[in-house]
Amino acid sequence: MVRISKITTVMFSGKKRRLFFGIAALVIMAGLMILYSRSVERTPIAPSSNNEYAKATVTAILEDYTGAEEGGGAYTGNQLVEVEITSGTYKGRTCEASNSNSYLTGAYCEEGSKVVVLVGENNGELAASVYNYDRGAGIWALVGVFFLALCLIGGKKGISASAALIFTFICIVFLYVPMMYAGVSPFWAAVIVSMLILVVSILLLDGWSAQAFCAILGTAIGVLIAGATAALFGTLCHITGFNMSDAETMIHIGDNSGLQVGGILFSGILIASLGAVMDQSVSVAAAIQEIKRNNPEFGWKRLYQSGIRVGHDMMGTMSNTLILAFVGSSVNTLIIVYAYEMPYLQIMSQYAIAIEILRGLSGTLGVILTVPVESAIAAFWLTRKKKAQGVSVS
Repeated sequence: MVRISKITTVMFSGKKRRLFFGIAALVIMAGLMILYSRSVERTPIAPSSNNEYAKATVTAILEDYTGAEEGGGAYTGNQLVEVEITSGTYKGRTCEASNSNSYLTGAYCEEGSKVVVLVGENNGELAASVYNYDRGAGIWALVGVFFLALCLIGGKKGISASAALIFTFICIVFLYVPMMYAGVSPFWAAVIVSMLILVVSILLLDGWSAQAFCAILGTAIGVLIAGATAALFGTLCHITGFNMSDAETMIHIGDNSGLQVGGILFSGILIASLGAVMDQSVSVAAAIQEIKRNNPEFGWKRLYQSGIRVGHDMMGTMSNTLILAFVGSSVNTLIIVYAYEMPYLQIMSQYAIAIEILRGLSGTLGVILTVPVESAIAAFWLTRKKKAQGVSVS
C-alpha cells in the first residue's frame, strides 16, 4: 500500500498534477455550460410537422427537367429522384423525392449523390424533397485536417491551442447564445463569455505567470475599449442591432424569447475583436518579459517604450487582419455598391456600409490601443515585482 501511495504521489506531482486538475476543471465547466444550455426553454417558432431531415443516397433519376443535357444550368429546373434514406426514423426505406434546384437549396442529383432530404409519412407512404447536398463529411474532414495540422506542427502548444478552440466553441454555442436567448443583456453576455475564453485560452497556452496575468488584463481592457467605441459611435450614427440585415428574423425570435435585439450588434463586435486583441496583448507581454529578462536593470519607462516599439509592427499587421476580415465578409455589399455606381451620400447613409465600417474600425481601435495599455501593465508589473523582491530580501 505504501509503494502504491508513493507511485501515485509521483504521478500526480508538479506539472502532472496541475495538468490533471486543469483538464478536470475544463471538463466540469464544459459540462455545466451544456447543462445550462439544456435548461433554457426554447419557444417553438418553426411550423410543427411530422417531417424530419435525414441523410439519403440518390439511387435513380426518374425525371430530369434541369436541361443539363442541353447545356442548362445545375441551379435551375427540377428533378424527380429515387432515394434511399440512410439515417433517422425511416432509415433503410426507399421513396421518391422531388428536387427543385436553386442557388441556395436543392442539389443537382446524379446516381450515388449524397443528399439531405425532408421526409415524412402520409397515409403509410413516404414523401420527400431534396433539401441540399450532404456536406457533413466534407466539413468534418476539414475540421480534422485543421486540428491534425495544428497538433503536428504546433506540438504541445498546438494541442493546447486545440483544447482552447474546443472550449471557445463550447462557450459560444452552449453559454453565449443561450444567455442572450434567455434575456441576459447581449453586452454582458459577451463580456462574461469573452473573459472566460480569455482566461482559459491564455492559461492553456502560457500557464499561470506574470506574462499570462498581464496579457489577460491587457486583453480585457482592449476588448472593452472596442465594445465601448462601437457603442459610442453606434449612438452617434444611430445604429443598433435593429438595423442588421437579419433584423426582422431577430425581432421575431425576440418576440418569442428574452432576446434583446438592439444589443446584438455591439455584443458581436466584442466577441469578434477578442482574438485579435488577445494575440496583440500576448505578443507585447511576451516581448516585454523577454526584454526584462535580458536587461534586468531596465525600469518602467524603458520597458514601456520597448513595448510600444515592439507593438508598432504588430499593430499594422493586426489592424490589416481585422479590416480585411470584415471586408471579406462584406464583398457582396461592395460589389453591389460598385455595380450600381452609388453616390457618396447614398453609400455613407446605408446601414450595411455603416455597420461594416463600425465593426472593422471599432475592433481595430481596440487592437491599436491595446499596445500602450499592455505595455504599461507589463512594464509596471515586472518592475513592481523586482522592487518587491528587493524589499523582502533586505
